[in-house]
Amino acid sequence: MKILKFGGTSVGSPERMTKLLDIVNPNEEQIVVLSAVSGTTNSLVEIANYFLAGDKKKGSECVENLYQKYKTFVVELLPATEFQEQGNEVIDYHFGFLAGLANDIFTSIEEKVVLAQGELLSTTLYHIYLKSIGVPSILLPALDFMKTDEDNEPDIPFTTKHLTPLLEKHKDNKLFITQGYICRNSFGEVDNLRRGGSDYTASLLGAAILAEEVQIWTDIDGMHNNDPRIVKGTKPIARLSFDEAAELAYFGAKILHPQSVFPAQKYKIPVRLLNTMEPSAAGTLITHDSEKGKIKSIAAKDGITAIRIQSSRMLLAYGFLRRVFEVFERYKTPIDMITTSEVAVSLTIDETAHLPQIIEELESFGTVEVDTDHSIVCVVGDFGSEKHGFASRVLEGLKHIPIRMISYGGSNYNVSLLILSEYKTEALRSLHNRLFE
Repeated sequence: MKILKFGGTSVGSPERMTKLLDIVNPNEEQIVVLSAVSGTTNSLVEIANYFLAGDKKKGSECVENLYQKYKTFVVELLPATEFQEQGNEVIDYHFGFLAGLANDIFTSIEEKVVLAQGELLSTTLYHIYLKSIGVPSILLPALDFMKTDEDNEPDIPFTTKHLTPLLEKHKDNKLFITQGYICRNSFGEVDNLRRGGSDYTASLLGAAILAEEVQIWTDIDGMHNNDPRIVKGTKPIARLSFDEAAELAYFGAKILHPQSVFPAQKYKIPVRLLNTMEPSAAGTLITHDSEKGKIKSIAAKDGITAIRIQSSRMLLAYGFLRRVFEVFERYKTPIDMITTSEVAVSLTIDETAHLPQIIEELESFGTVEVDTDHSIVCVVGDFGSEKHGFASRVLEGLKHIPIRMISYGGSNYNVSLLILSEYKTEALRSLHNRLFE
């Protein structure tokens, strides 16, 4: 069994949706995970926000506008009268439900139900389309087997327990359709997976049934060795390890959420990143193995704030760093990079909601300096201790750019450098020329 996930742009129009069969093979055992049609989730967020704010009129107008778009979608996707009627019944049901929320008390619980409608619509309409062209498939409701526990973490054993009987019940069928992103929480309420959305669903399903592989289909042919929006001549990376992929995702590679493939990594399920627009492209294969002795890619993460705490109390003092970290823990603020000297510690964050409170507490330790508008440039590859020369090539590529911090040795897979954001474009291009050309 393979898991194939398609994002919103891959099902963004009736034409795109019909062309999924260029990739989906009805004769192979596959679970197809679909996101909402592109633009739908944004509209649903807008609807929920209006209802939460008590603006029922604007919320209802947004419901009607989205409904009209789906009426056109159904006509184009399902031209045959019989199946068009089925499609209209589906959208009438879901949009009737959304319209009815204007008359009820609206809370965060209803908000999550609203956000689930996009995936429920896309999967049901695709299931009807397959039926209309004579391709057998089974629609599996994700709310029957996707669940999070009390800590909002996915419950993989629950998924295995409840999904396996559904697959066995239809063992003569090879093609299954289900929703990405949505689940139930520990109270049984409709909820969502947040981190990584539909990619996370695909990875969790792969882990739960020990799939042959997970395929994540997007509109780009795998992870590239630099940001193609900024640097010309980037190339897709053929192979990455899970750790390398996670580093790149965390530090700016938008194609993948850094935590979305963790279940596949834990259960040793290969993940392929592939391009819906170019199905024949090789894409990127992510496994536990890595090509040794190579620099793989460069990524950048914006919106970074650097904080330096300078204190003579650090000198030969144990427990100092623990107390510093506890400040960030209290305000649930993750730290990206950290460097230390005998009398100072510098670190970076990208969540600044509680920055004033954090600075106030840190000032009890010593002098605090804060620098904003920075970017982290991350170079990922084989930086194991037995390798030599790679780090010097990275620094050589940035010799003309001021560097605020360097993090090297935290893992065998990356060198991270903090620079002012105004230098980011030049840094990415210069490193590309130095490392790949």
